Amino acid sequence: MSTYDVFYSFHFQPDVFRVQQIRNMGVITGDEPVKANEWETIKATPSGVEKWIDANMKGKDAVVVLIGAETASRPWVKYEIKRAWETGKAVLGIYIHNLKNIDGKTTNVGNNPFSAFTFKLADGTVVVPHVFDPKASDAYNDIEANIQDWIAKARRQRGLKA
Repeated sequence: MSTYDVFYSFHFQPDVFRVQQIRNMGVITGDEPVKANEWETIKATPSGVEKWIDANMKGKDAVVVLIGAETASRPWVKYEIKRAWETGKAVLGIYIHNLKNIDGKTTNVGNNPFSAFTFKLADGTVVVPHVFDPKASDAYNDIEANIQDWIAKARRQRGLKA
């Protein structure tokens, strides 16, 4: 099975530790975290953030929205979802509320961030991006075992080669 290169979309502050667990699985490749001092420069203007998102999303096989308790309400996550679809990317979501944070705690399930959008294929067919909810009893291993298949499924849904 091939390894996909993805762009991760998520709410940084509460979920970065959970996201790092997924990045560190080594099953797929993904965007590298931005160093704090670089991020301060990038976020100085909205156009700086948009340019960073667009540049880092370019050439990716899919955009994986890692859904925590507050992800659906985040403006930059919404922008990333919108840009992903506009640029022909496969889009999928994975709930991460059952992964533990740095304090060893899980969180509440978040709302589906795709609910705020209507997604249409080139032929006008409306689709709903796949959202996967890993097993509560073993979320880490469920994600590790299935993330490549989930990305392939999202790529097929978008009409792309899996």
